[in-house]
Amino acid sequence: MPSLIVVATTAVPDHLRGALSRWTTEVVPGIFVGSVSARVRDELWNQVTAVVGDGQAVLVHPAATEQGYALRTAGTRRRVPVDFDGLTLIKMTGIPDGTRAKKAQSP
Repeated sequence: MPSLIVVATTAVPDHLRGALSRWTTEVVPGIFVGSVSARVRDELWNQVTAVVGDGQAVLVHPAATEQGYALRTAGTRRRVPVDFDGLTLIKMTGIPDGTRAKKAQSP
């Protein structure tokens, strides 16, 4: 049974965007939305992870979780999904704690 998926990409090769657009619609640059089966979703994600390179990608799809969806990520990224007692939260990485404090104090 088809279900809605959203794939968000940044700095990925053009041929990957073409592969994604065969099954989904690119509603804004880098954001793909479509209704596909779980098998097609998994095959698309395999293609994404194989060629994402220095770019990044996030897949959001329905799942039997408390939130009703699951996240998959690939490539280099600052936001990393973390399971916290069954909830998926986003952990920010790559910014030292002192840098955040300095940015907050800057005019």
